[in-house]
Amino acid sequence: MIHILLVEDDKTIALGIDYALKQEGYHTIVCYSAKEAEKSIKNNIFDLAVLDVALPDGDGYELCRRIREKSDIPVIFVTAMDEEVNVVMGLDMGADDYITKPFRVRELLSRIRSVLRRYHKSSDSGSEILLKDIRINTAEARVYKKGEPLILTSMEYKLLLTLAAAQGRVLTRNQILEEIWDAAGEFVNDNTLTVCIKRLREKIEDNPQNPQVIHTVRGLGYRAGD
Repeated sequence: MIHILLVEDDKTIALGIDYALKQEGYHTIVCYSAKEAEKSIKNNIFDLAVLDVALPDGDGYELCRRIREKSDIPVIFVTAMDEEVNVVMGLDMGADDYITKPFRVRELLSRIRSVLRRYHKSSDSGSEILLKDIRINTAEARVYKKGEPLILTSMEYKLLLTLAAAQGRVLTRNQILEEIWDAAGEFVNDNTLTVCIKRLREKIEDNPQNPQVIHTVRGLGYRAGD
């Protein structure tokens, strides 16, 4: 599960973002002040931080410095100031992105997904992803099961890659559709996803009726791995 630190002093905004993040399957810790955030940074491990620049007892820039002393996780600044100097300052300090108030929560979610994808790609030291007894060679776009090559369609491969890259985390159907949209040069709808999941399971599972690689999480979506 992806753990996100959210620092926002406006409780109405923070509650809205927190709710949306949890609906997407993220685990969040919300802080309303720099003091709270510093304590959370010290005592927890996060995968990404969303920091409001202007806080009642400090600013997001200092929090970014504290985070960078401990890790290189992605940081997104939230600011009401759109002046170029503030944007440049944030990026120079190591921020990965910024978003200006007012904004739509879905826009922030999109930024978070994009930053996490870039981060995971850059931190991946190899070209293979292991998922149970499935090996995905991303450099060659080849998939193996117990050492034997599998023949997947481009859509099936993109679907497997999307789930494997987020293994252990639940992806909603909408999240998956966003990732595999037009992957094979065609429109992808909800029914297509259902069929694609079924066909992929038939190829990678020992028993497609009792899947152990791609799990259905009832009412939420799908999860790859344990």
